[in-house]
Amino acid sequence: MADDFEFADKGNRIIYETEPKGFNPGLIVLLVVGGLLLTFLVGNYVLYLYAQKTLPPRKKKPVSKKKMKRERLKQGVSAPGE
Repeated sequence: MADDFEFADKGNRIIYETEPKGFNPGLIVLLVVGGLLLTFLVGNYVLYLYAQKTLPPRKKKPVSKKKMKRERLKQGVSAPGE
């Protein structure tokens, strides 16, 4: 018991203060949760990069005939058939 320290308090009781052995359970929980969160974020980023490389670009929605007609009228070009 070279690492132990003895202190005598007022009642002549000896108090042994030893180095704590083992890991703090709160620290273990924090490390596990932090590791899972980090793994989740890195995994999402890797999947995002993979999707950017492999998936084709999204197609634009087709413009409705009504909107096309309105745009042509704004520009002063008459719509065909009118």
